Amino acid sequence: MKVLEGKTILLGVCGGIAAYKAAELCRLLVQEGATVRVIMTAGATEFITPLTFSTLTGQPALTAIFGAGSGGPLTHIDLANKADLFLVAPATANILAKLATGLADDLLSTTALAVNCPTLVAPAMNVNMYAKAAVQENLATLKRRGWGIIEPEEGFLACGTTGKGRLASLERIVAACRRALAPQDYRDLVVLVTAGGTREPLDPVRYIGNYSSGKMGYALARAAWERGARVTLITASPLPPPPEVEVVRVQTAAEMLAALEERFAGADIVLKAAAVADFRPVAKATQKIKKGQQRELFVHLEPTVDILACLSRMKERQILVGFAAETEDLLANAGQKLHDKQLDLIVANDVTRPGAGFGSETNIVTLLFPGGRKEELPQLPKLEVAHRILDAVTTLPRFPGRSAGPEREE
Repeated sequence: MKVLEGKTILLGVCGGIAAYKAAELCRLLVQEGATVRVIMTAGATEFITPLTFSTLTGQPALTAIFGAGSGGPLTHIDLANKADLFLVAPATANILAKLATGLADDLLSTTALAVNCPTLVAPAMNVNMYAKAAVQENLATLKRRGWGIIEPEEGFLACGTTGKGRLASLERIVAACRRALAPQDYRDLVVLVTAGGTREPLDPVRYIGNYSSGKMGYALARAAWERGARVTLITASPLPPPPEVEVVRVQTAAEMLAALEERFAGADIVLKAAAVADFRPVAKATQKIKKGQQRELFVHLEPTVDILACLSRMKERQILVGFAAETEDLLANAGQKLHDKQLDLIVANDVTRPGAGFGSETNIVTLLFPGGRKEELPQLPKLEVAHRILDAVTTLPRFPGRSAGPEREE
């Protein structure tokens, strides 16, 4: 699902030092297939030139209501009518006050009053300015009216202080844009996702594991969040977490099961993408096993807990989706697992195929449903595969989702 492809995004750029980051934000949005129209305040032009944005977007950057840089007297109406998303990044304290009070004295604030599409602001300012009651009240007003607030981050600021006020990462801003325009068929659903290969310790420095990177599970977590879900990612992977997703880090199969059991009752959907080790050492050495102490080493293994089987026994209203990474007899093995674990859907992939193995940026999967229906997907980026899996889940008879959008106070 290429959420931003073909969409028109109005990007408002305000007069703060973070304005230079808006150029890279433009590039990322265009790279995702969006048409970006940039509206700059007078202050923004002191930090970065309109030519920069015109070059990156292929569209003239607009700076005024009338005269040069305006595009015409009804530009704000034309822009608003064509917009799929209105984003202000960076948003200064000044523009937040204008948006909250309905003041319209320049092209950006005038256009903001005319749009009838999802709206986002990403504030960036000095830590003391951001903490002021007036700024916080303006943000609360905007949030109550349906604006999405992309909270600033803590860190070193251009003024030399440290605190909350730095523009959110561009990854978070792009993710917020995707969520604003993605179908909200998972809105308010609680989704648990597992990811990565578990590690069963042999001694304090070694473990038994597998080659799973966790990328497929992370893509599922991101896709579910984009579609409105409240997502918890239970992961054995060291990858950085997707934006706005709760992360629970585990290592062993037992730790993963414990984390799932703690949260399972409150979940609507469980996407079990982790590659859980099938065996673990019966005993863990308390000290590092030295190579020279013995000529041979024999490790006594025992089966790990069968997490899917445990969840299947616990299942009441939850939808349970399993994964089968196979090297032979793909459909037969996956179909047997679907039946034995009483799953609602299983995602099967042959990890020996180029473009589908562990650590790959793409995947090639087949979706198997109870009753024998199957759907084969071509090689796709893992985020696209994740959205196709979520699409399939919405077709299940017990899917609890709804597609209502957020209420907006005008």
